[in-house]
This record gives sequence, structure tokens and C-alpha cells, in this order.
Amino acid sequence: MAWQSPAVFLLWLLGSALPVAADEIITLRAGSHKIVAEIAAAPVERARGLMGREQLTENHGMLFVFPSAGIYAMWMKDTRLPLAAAFLDENGMIVDIAEMQPYSLTEHRSRKPVKYVLEMDCSWFRQHGVRVGTRIRGLPQSVN
Repeated sequence: MAWQSPAVFLLWLLGSALPVAADEIITLRAGSHKIVAEIAAAPVERARGLMGREQLTENHGMLFVFPSAGIYAMWMKDTRLPLAAAFLDENGMIVDIAEMQPYSLTEHRSRKPVKYVLEMDCSWFRQHGVRVGTRIRGLPQSVN
């Protein structure tokens, strides 16, 4: 197969190594609360995130999956919706929650190493009593 550019090949290579399919939807649980989440596991999906969305359906969000635990940052460039990001460790425990404003370039970093970030409507975690220390269940277990 011929590639138009090295960048296209690199994006394909990075994306093809992931066992989680692009545009996959999973069901998560935060206590008794059900969450429907799109998975953003490939670098290009994580970079795009929820940009350009006009709204989120109730109890829907996006789960960013990273290849390994680390200190990651989220921002809101070109994102129209106010969101809250829950930073989750490898076991799904929320270690931090950041409320983020539309179009902001402010970086919101995890305080501890995390493997996942769950973005929801800006008030979702607060309204559902989901806070630091809550465990999110149903996370994909292996993403390399």
C-alpha cells in the first residue's frame, strides 16, 4: 500500500496498534449511575475529543484511553461545550476532576498518573455525587 505522506502512515500505524476500535461505544458505571461513553484511544481521536459538538446526550461522554499511566493534560480549544474531566488511574479510581470552560486554552493536568480521562457535561459529576475516590467500572483493560 502506498502512503501519501509519512504523517498519514504514522497516524495509521499508531491507530492500528490499538485493540480498542475507533468510534467504539462502551457502558461504564459510577456507583449506580450508567454512563455511555465513546472511546478515544488513537492519538488522532484523543486530539479531536469532543471538538465541534453542539451538545451531549444525558449520561453520555467520552473516555480518553492512554497507552500507559502518566500525567496527562486536557484543554478545550475548539470545544463549544463546558465539560468536566475525571482523571482515572489504572484501576478506574477518580484521582482528580477538572471543570473546563469552552474554547479555553488552559491545561488541566492530572495530579497523579492516570490511564483514562472521562469527559462529561460540566455538572454531571457534581449532580450525581461522583467525586474523587469514586471508582468507574467497565473500563477497557488493555490498550497498548
